[in-house]
Amino acid sequence: MMKTIRVPIFLQQNVMRTLREKLALAEQKLEQKFPEPSISYKQRGTTAGSAYLKEWEIRINPTLLIENTETFVDEVVPHELAHLLVYRVFGRKGIAPHGSEWKWMMQHVLEVTASRTHNFSVSTVKSRTFIYHCACSSTHELTIRRHNKIIRGENQYLCRKCGEILKWENIAAAEG
Repeated sequence: MMKTIRVPIFLQQNVMRTLREKLALAEQKLEQKFPEPSISYKQRGTTAGSAYLKEWEIRINPTLLIENTETFVDEVVPHELAHLLVYRVFGRKGIAPHGSEWKWMMQHVLEVTASRTHNFSVSTVKSRTFIYHCACSSTHELTIRRHNKIIRGENQYLCRKCGEILKWENIAAAEG
């Protein structure tokens, strides 16, 4: 069972304050009312946050929030809110997750720099990875989830440079 991380009340309050401020800004600029999204602290791994469009929910990584407090709240909360707002305003068809509509929503509506990814240290949340290789000699770190899918024969992953199927070098098997 996964350990529940308790987010301090002051951080939850900061998340809600920023969410409500940005939501009010969006309502003013877009001249439209939006329901307040629910917030959960169930995001895991190296992902800072996720927007669940149909559920109208933002999931936040509690560990990364606690470790990066102010920067996290200022960047991740508007980032995920922008995804929800883009979904409500533009729909989903033909809309890229971090495309022009999302960038516009971030910069012109929410008044936040549009950045696809966070720059937080992930050493405390990074799980075990497996090294894979391809024809162009690139090494690829795959998560345990992707590794297990390959082992079970459920999936294959390709190198983005050379297009070859990634192959696992089982060092333990080679040494034994």
